[in-house]
Amino acid sequence: MTILSPVLTPAGRVRQTLRALVITTSLGAAALAGSVSAHAADATTAGSFSPAQRAEIVAIVRDALKTDPTILADAITALRANAQQAQQTATLDAVGKNRAALEHTATDAVFGNPSGRMTLVEFYDPRCPYCRKVLPDLASLVAGDHDLRLVEKIIPVLGDASLLDSKAIVAAGLQGKYGALQNALMSDAAKPSIDRIRTLAQAQGLDVARLERDMNSGTVAGIIQANLDLSRTIGVDGTPTFIIGGTSVIPGAVTVDELRSQIARARAG
Repeated sequence: MTILSPVLTPAGRVRQTLRALVITTSLGAAALAGSVSAHAADATTAGSFSPAQRAEIVAIVRDALKTDPTILADAITALRANAQQAQQTATLDAVGKNRAALEHTATDAVFGNPSGRMTLVEFYDPRCPYCRKVLPDLASLVAGDHDLRLVEKIIPVLGDASLLDSKAIVAAGLQGKYGALQNALMSDAAKPSIDRIRTLAQAQGLDVARLERDMNSGTVAGIIQANLDLSRTIGVDGTPTFIIGGTSVIPGAVTVDELRSQIARARAG
């Protein structure tokens, strides 16, 4: 028995073709304007249409979009998915090219096992509420995973208060107190100021006078700028952003369980 394909009206063929194009994520302006016959058995190129035919096709497309708005919604969803996939691909490519700088810059603060075979990199802003929330989770993560090294890269992206705290944390690292002042500043709710930094630094046993000198030094400025430059190179667009084993990028706040799961996946290859 021969099964005959249903005969579609021109409008029906357009709707069918539009949906096919959406599904294959190739829907674009040119397709909407005239490349509607690529799905049909009697296909002809868009360039062979007369002006009158092209005008009729455009009218049919417009009518199809008006009568079935889900076509456009599907197209937008597909285009967004394509853009996200392209961005992810570009980011992972940049991560691969810059992995040494991400994981093994001499001035980085490293927690956990310095010789661990798995590296978790975090780009963070000390004033970012999500970064503050995840800080104790990171401490728990490295405490429970003896083959994990956590690399912290501070990027002040939230204004002058972030820059002030960032300078203090990096400067504290020059005295071996990066983590101590980081925890103190990021768990403190007082209004940002140099006096607040002095008080918290003194409580953590830092040389406060040296800290202030270092905060204004070229060394500290260079470390922060290098972090910012690297974040832009790989496409970091928010904090926190995590890079796991050089193979996956997680933007935004995540639970410690999700981090563990992603780390296990990276280890499994």
